[in-house]
Amino acid sequence: MTAQTGDILFNGQRFSAFFFDMDGTILTSIRVAERIWGEWAVRHGIDPVAFLPTIHGVRAVETIARQNLPGVDAEAEAQRITEAEIADVDGVEAIGGAREFLQALPMDRWAIFTSAPKALALRRIQAAGLPEPKVIIAAEDVRLGKPAPEGYLLAAEKLGVNAADCLVFEDALAGVQAGEAAGAKIFVISGTNAHHTGELSRYTGAENYDALRVEADGSGILLQLS
Repeated sequence: MTAQTGDILFNGQRFSAFFFDMDGTILTSIRVAERIWGEWAVRHGIDPVAFLPTIHGVRAVETIARQNLPGVDAEAEAQRITEAEIADVDGVEAIGGAREFLQALPMDRWAIFTSAPKALALRRIQAAGLPEPKVIIAAEDVRLGKPAPEGYLLAAEKLGVNAADCLVFEDALAGVQAGEAAGAKIFVISGTNAHHTGELSRYTGAENYDALRVEADGSGILLQLS
């Protein structure tokens, strides 16, 4: 998926704020996540090849609960998965251009909504060398995870903006659905999550942030090609 000038400018529209998913959108932890989740799947008799594409963009507890495994406590299993992921950041790195792109944004104009627990999110943001926003909405901050819009609506509330005036950067179908349900526009980062590339091909997007620039002033943020 490549960026197209007319789409990126959204006909000159300025946005009140930008919201970002974390994994697969501003950083990649896919090697870590698939290593840990793959081992978990094998232990529970689940085919990892079929299972791993389903883990992206949703909370661990919901991923585990969907398996309907007898005698498995989804909350306890999710906590163990989180602890393993916090301990292992080998291979976590920023997506191309993400560091510079985020640093160019005013601190009160962007937020992260991730399906990861906050402790894991902070660990990965630090490991990737990315700036930490003032507002991070994490798994424990919402009653319903993606594709429900609750997290993006909460991020908008905390920044004092209307979600309908914002742009959401996502890489997975569940996150795109969450952003749309919140009323926001969508920009897809496609370089790390091949599982959803076809499903999301109709959205404006780019592989990474290398060719993206922002202009911010009192009337909002404009996204453009360099």
